[in-house]
Amino acid sequence: MKPYLGIWLLGILGLSTADMLEALCELILVFFCYQVDSVELQREGHYVAAVYEHESILSPNPTALTDRQSALELMRRNLDIYEEQVIAAAKQGAKIIVFPEDGIHGFNFTRKSIFPYLEFVPHPHSMTWNPCRQPHLFNDTEVLQQLSCMALRNKIFLVANIGAKQPCEHSDVRCPPDGRYQFNTDVVFDDSGTLVARYRKQNLYFEYSYDTPSTVDYSIFDTPFAGKFGIFTCFDILFYEPAVRLIKQYNVKQVVYPTAWMNQLPLLSAVEFQQAFATAFSINILAANIHHSTLGMTGSGIYTPSKSFIYHDLRSHNGKLIVAEIPVITPDREASWESSTKHGETTDLPNKNFASLPLNDQVCHKTNQEAHCTVAGKANEELLPVFYSEMMYDNFTFVPVRGQEGKVQVCANSLCCSLRYQRPVLSDEVYALGVFDELHTVHGTYYVQACALVKCGGLSYSTCGQEVTNATALIHFQLWGNFSTSYIFPLLLTSDVTLDFPDHLGWKNNYYFMNKNGLSSGLVTAALYGRWYEKD
Repeated sequence: MKPYLGIWLLGILGLSTADMLEALCELILVFFCYQVDSVELQREGHYVAAVYEHESILSPNPTALTDRQSALELMRRNLDIYEEQVIAAAKQGAKIIVFPEDGIHGFNFTRKSIFPYLEFVPHPHSMTWNPCRQPHLFNDTEVLQQLSCMALRNKIFLVANIGAKQPCEHSDVRCPPDGRYQFNTDVVFDDSGTLVARYRKQNLYFEYSYDTPSTVDYSIFDTPFAGKFGIFTCFDILFYEPAVRLIKQYNVKQVVYPTAWMNQLPLLSAVEFQQAFATAFSINILAANIHHSTLGMTGSGIYTPSKSFIYHDLRSHNGKLIVAEIPVITPDREASWESSTKHGETTDLPNKNFASLPLNDQVCHKTNQEAHCTVAGKANEELLPVFYSEMMYDNFTFVPVRGQEGKVQVCANSLCCSLRYQRPVLSDEVYALGVFDELHTVHGTYYVQACALVKCGGLSYSTCGQEVTNATALIHFQLWGNFSTSYIFPLLLTSDVTLDFPDHLGWKNNYYFMNKNGLSSGLVTAALYGRWYEKD
């Protein structure tokens, strides 16, 4: 409203000049407060976060040697896109933005060919440094300077991934022959552009251009809007160090997670496991994946324990900015959630109704880490054939899931998995229940205990374990197993790589279980994915 128009409207009401001025001041104050309240302020106990899935501009020949100037020219093309997204996120009220692993420089380098792309990153605890305001303090920090200025100009916390170099002396027995360490490194800038955190990736995934740090980085930074954040990168999410220790020992409730994740169905698609991790630990995760559809790389999101804002698209060739307002996770909420699941109570997620089914008719006896399981039931109950099929490069033991309703069970080593199910509408889609309880050894070595209800790739059981993205069957189920580990991630993947949440999950009678009734879309995977870290 223009001021003279307001005065004219008040004047025709017969108000004096003094009264009109007082009323006009009140009108301006109300208008100003409304604007601030509706645009700038988030709900109390909430904050607005952003992640950007970036289709990075890559070197056409990453193994070829180049110079620093050419490397900077390529990286600045990606940084220009970053700046556009920072501005867009800040306009939507975001307090923090996360960018993906390898987003600025790319991947598939050799140790020598990546060198011109590397920056020097001092430890933030050793000094206070604002690269935007102090650009000449160190050599080879042009990328850090540009990131710092983005954060400063837009008053936003910024998380990005770069390659870093650190000179070392030959007296250091671990010092590489070329006299330097090279690290896959995440950097965090606060809303003034100051470097506040640095994390060097611990669990490298065939990244031969980088070194593993001699000691694990436990990187934490504080924010005025959500308290303490932790940070780790990509493959780290599958291991105890540093991801689980940050949460269990350092009491981290918010995590920023740059990644360059290649999707692998049916158990390890990016959004599927990111959500499972947030749910399992009752934390918030801000996950930014790189986007290269031809390599199967997509899947980013903003996750809370009970709600997810995700992006997964292998058809698009564009980046995607996700902005969402989420609640701050408090220590009290985490303690309450852990207490309920560890003591055998079900954890109810919002807006769900599902009655817990009894587990009393399953009996498993462990002897020397081998389980002998039986299922109580009718004497003439059909004995389902056990078969074996490769899933996720592992030899799973399966049983068919047939008919409109029933209960099945399958065992391997010390783990028995049980499933009770109902299919309101039968179709020709084939499902099976699988179990795995061994050391996974392909593309990484780690011990897995898994119970998985999966849709098979075709009409024969030999296709069970294949990658599937679409399904129509709306299956009501309860899935449980006698896990030996307490670290279990609930996976619930539905048609077209969408997500759903369990109605209930937790421990009951020494079994970990999850229930679901009323899927939003056809079921692709329902799994309890256990990580037995001590046996890695």
